Amino acid sequence: MTTATATAPDIAEIFADAGSTGFLHAREIGVEGGPEVSVGADEPVVLASVFKIPVLTAYVRAVAAGELDPTERTTVTARYRIGGVGTAGFADDVEASWRDLALNMMSMSDNAATDVIYHRVGAAAIDRVIADLGLDGTRLIGCCEDLFASVITDLGGDADSDLDELFEGATAEQILALDAVHPVRTSHSTPRDVTTLLDALWTDAAASAEACRQARDIMAQQIWPHRLSSGFPSGVRIAAKTGTLPTWRNEAGVVTYPDGRRYAVAVFTRATSLAERQPLVDASIGRAGFAAVEHLRTL
Repeated sequence: MTTATATAPDIAEIFADAGSTGFLHAREIGVEGGPEVSVGADEPVVLASVFKIPVLTAYVRAVAAGELDPTERTTVTARYRIGGVGTAGFADDVEASWRDLALNMMSMSDNAATDVIYHRVGAAAIDRVIADLGLDGTRLIGCCEDLFASVITDLGGDADSDLDELFEGATAEQILALDAVHPVRTSHSTPRDVTTLLDALWTDAAASAEACRQARDIMAQQIWPHRLSSGFPSGVRIAAKTGTLPTWRNEAGVVTYPDGRRYAVAVFTRATSLAERQPLVDASIGRAGFAAVEHLRTL
């Protein structure tokens, strides 16, 4: 495999100029042993909601195996109502099909939909995805519910505590000490592992061909344009998943050019600031992803 290191310093500078440290891996889909762009590609990174890609993979596998009827309906109850977008922020219980919950999980990063699916397919099935694809640098520690429970505990709260109120009263030191923002203490992976998973989904190696197609179709419906998509011109199709936690802003996905060539790109950033809005860091994900892919297209 040829590593395209010539562009790595330029990409590192993109991250630094935005006020962050970045970790990136990019490769062309279906080209075994081909060129790659690597910036800390084997370093452990916090997955945040990028962990939903292996959850999605386990879900489409279960559907393909006949273990789960995607049209069957289930209820998202108050247990999962932790705030945010989609059913996680609803005021009341909501009934939906499994396939609609999978769409919510990936298109808008609905945490409640994610956890309902996670508990339905089971942690063991998700771990099998990781093992089957040889993602040795990847480990999931529960779902969104478990992640937020760890944050509440770390901030001195209990089962009745309001997460937003705990964050408002927390010091910067407390937030930076959270297990959730340290790769070795939370769900983590490496950029290379994530592009390996994406390549498997786009080459029908992660599950049956129909299951992989379903996963790709769902990932293509993500609604957030401010990170990876922001760096690519019109006409380039993007199917991806974002992830966000304090200091961490991520996105991983596949970009498809009009000539049909496809590239898996995984970008993880850790900002020096705890600001809730960091448009420069968000935009750096798209700029770095575009620089990496354009470099690969010259090789």
